[in-house]
Amino acid sequence: MTMIRQQDFIDSIEDALQFISYYHPLDYVKAVEKAYLKEESQAAKDAMAQILINSRMSAEGKRPLCQDTGIVTCFVKIGMAVQWDKTDMTVQEMVDEGTRRAYLNPDNPLRASIVADPAGARKNTKDNTPSVVHIDMVPGDKIEVMIAAKGGGSENKSKMVMLNPSDSIADWVEKTLPTMGAGWCPPGMLGIGIGGTAEKAAVLAKESLMDPVDIHELIERGPETTEEKLRVEIFNRVNALGIGAQGLGGLTTVVDIKIKSLPTHAASKPIAMIPNCAATRHAHFYLDGSGPAELKAPKLEDCPEVTWEVGENTRRVNLDELTKEDIQDWKMGETVLLSGKLLTGRDAAHKRIQTMLANGEGLPDGVDFTNRFIYYVGPVDAVGDEAVGPAGPTTATRMDKFTDLMLEETGLIGMVGKAERGAKTVESIAKNKAVYLMAVGGAAYLVSKAIKKARVVAFEDLGMEAIYEFEVEDMPVTVAVDSDGTNAHSAGPAIWKAKIAELDEALS
Repeated sequence: MTMIRQQDFIDSIEDALQFISYYHPLDYVKAVEKAYLKEESQAAKDAMAQILINSRMSAEGKRPLCQDTGIVTCFVKIGMAVQWDKTDMTVQEMVDEGTRRAYLNPDNPLRASIVADPAGARKNTKDNTPSVVHIDMVPGDKIEVMIAAKGGGSENKSKMVMLNPSDSIADWVEKTLPTMGAGWCPPGMLGIGIGGTAEKAAVLAKESLMDPVDIHELIERGPETTEEKLRVEIFNRVNALGIGAQGLGGLTTVVDIKIKSLPTHAASKPIAMIPNCAATRHAHFYLDGSGPAELKAPKLEDCPEVTWEVGENTRRVNLDELTKEDIQDWKMGETVLLSGKLLTGRDAAHKRIQTMLANGEGLPDGVDFTNRFIYYVGPVDAVGDEAVGPAGPTTATRMDKFTDLMLEETGLIGMVGKAERGAKTVESIAKNKAVYLMAVGGAAYLVSKAIKKARVVAFEDLGMEAIYEFEVEDMPVTVAVDSDGTNAHSAGPAIWKAKIAELDEALS
């Protein structure tokens, strides 16, 4: 029998969640560096440079890699010979207590994103609990814990299907991935669960994402099993799509494919696919009764030092002086450095604005969108002398249904967010001669360094979803949709899919 102290378990959960908030797994960093060095698409290369720079900055500053510090998912495998020193808390309660302490840590507070009553009031629980816990009883006298913090942008792109037994899994993945857009922040990984039942396939897919990045080692030695062969086939077919980093077009869309499978019913072939984003936060540890887990921090000398240079195709602008006429010559793919005052707002703020305008109340006091840009963001709380905590973009498509309203009734001329916009939104942007700018998802701490001042100007009760006014200096963004409606997230992948096909043909 092994005696496990309840406090050691709680402390280990707390420490692990703090650890993964600012340390990338080194295998992922090395995989992105490898992709960065071979990338030929300048837009994708710039995006990966920002991800790698952000990774190093977060490790050095011990601040979150991404402003969305995730929903906690924890796999706990408890040896049958384990005993607890106390029995007043369940495993779920212990994980939740560790989560609560981690997310409320005053030295590195993590954004609370969990809402109760999801079909109704959606009220924030304020401490990111409850977590999602999967418990298995296994042989042995130790406890194995795999814990992750999963961002909403990637989790929302999860897909599930019941294929016919004769259907091709690789065909389904290749067809489905382009429909997921870039809101999952590639380059990342795809976790694929095969078999079992519908709900078990999803759990298998999530658990597979806890495994290390090793696809290149697998390719080098040669795949042997059915799962290994499928991993390599899907890896090659997905990267041949040309989606690229942040969906801008390029050679690398995924750095690995992970698969777990179980036997299933003869009539069924359940498949779940869950992407992991550029934040890729997870940790793996054991408890053997000797105390809390000790997580080994990566050495900074093992992390790549990447610089991001301002290129020739870069435009510096003062947001405080812009008019709609000024943005008409901005072209898709340009890099823009934003300085001046930038308003923020995301789902809840847009919904409230919509209600206020429909009721004839007008905009809230102190908010004027005339000739202004809005940044879709829900930042982490500031610590020390920070103006704001990590403040990367959230997925822009969630604001698509409000875009006509904002462009036609408020005087707004531009938006900043993550990933693509829907086809109707692109039409609306062109119709209103506005622009949509893309900031890099997965570079939240880097972006926050461009924010020099921050204050709440409306809807303070919404917490991280309040409307802020940021004063920014040289905040890097890319023109994703220009005022003519030319769309980088359509043009980029199409160009690079064709280029990759040409390269493959030349090598064959």
